[in-house]
Amino acid sequence: MRIMVPVFLGIICVLYGFFVLGAASGSSFWLIWPLLGAGFFVMAGLFYTRFFETHRGPALVLGLLAAAAVLALFLLNGVILRQFRAQGEKGLDYIIVLGAQVREGGPSAILKYRLDEAAAYLSENENTLCILSGGRGGNEPFPEAEGMYAYLVSCGIDEGRLIKEDRSRNTTENIANSRELMREGYQNVGIVTNNFHAARALLLAKAAGLTNPCALAADSNVLYLPNNMLRECLALVKDKLAGNLG
Repeated sequence: MRIMVPVFLGIICVLYGFFVLGAASGSSFWLIWPLLGAGFFVMAGLFYTRFFETHRGPALVLGLLAAAAVLALFLLNGVILRQFRAQGEKGLDYIIVLGAQVREGGPSAILKYRLDEAAAYLSENENTLCILSGGRGGNEPFPEAEGMYAYLVSCGIDEGRLIKEDRSRNTTENIANSRELMREGYQNVGIVTNNFHAARALLLAKAAGLTNPCALAADSNVLYLPNNMLRECLALVKDKLAGNLG
């Protein structure tokens, strides 16, 4: 029984990794799932050879490392979930829509969630301006800002309310470059992104010195949520170590 549990978890991880690959997001993060699967298979092999019974010292170290990893993931997911359903505030001066992959036919599914959230907010708050932030990635036919602009115009949003920022390559640059486009005296800014990304985006906005930022959390596909949540946990650690979170 002890062997079958890690074998089962390993198979699930490998299959899920290839499921994520099928989304064609352009990210190589899907590889972490086969790697996790391989780790579970190694664990099954250690159980099979009775390693944990004959090597108590290393077994204790591995157990402590596993417990620390689980605790860290629990705490990091707690940070993410705090902004998971954030709805921002009414009457913001600006909203910043963070870019994601665009294709020849238009925004990717994950970006459409963000743009639909932005369109709904702009329709209800007629004085709010919108900065569309995202450059062109190596696998994209045009800058993300261009694709977002065309989509929102097709939704009936006035072109005069849309500002394109087409240089950014990551969330840190999204915030910094968008801030440069804001007029002096701005006060309230909303960050529009998907629910799993909202907490880190808000922390980056605060660290960049935005005045009174808030998050507007758009939906996401629940099937890809485990992948996105794990990626965000690691990104939080990376940004903290890099000093991006203050």
